[in-house]
Amino acid sequence: MTNSDDRTRGALEEHWRASELGDIEAEHAIYAPDAILDYPQSGERFRGRAAISAQRGGHPASRHFTVLRIIGGGDQWVSQCVITYDGVPTYSVSIMEFTDGHVAHETQYFAESFGAPEWRTALAEPMPGRTIAKA
Repeated sequence: MTNSDDRTRGALEEHWRASELGDIEAEHAIYAPDAILDYPQSGERFRGRAAISAQRGGHPASRHFTVLRIIGGGDQWVSQCVITYDGVPTYSVSIMEFTDGHVAHETQYFAESFGAPEWRTALAEPMPGRTIAKA
């Protein structure tokens, strides 16, 4: 890992830590002023750090962030998280593209939990720290 990768990983860790703490300013310091945030599932695009910060800052739910994994290098990074909205966990994958040390484009996907069908339970084992939900 390069020094640049170490700095980017540190910035991502600070972004998620600030998200958990509700520190809107620190949470959005990672974004370029003209950054783009896409939510493909709803078709929404937020253009600019101010718009990204405003839509997150105005979220009515109580939110908590648990980072499961951060992987990447260079200008491409992926964070896998559980974001809990009012006590309901939602899995999230955030793909961040960096330019000049800031996020220029983020695409974030959200997925709700689902139960495993009976037919495949004999083939699976629980993920670490989890139990397999039944359909």
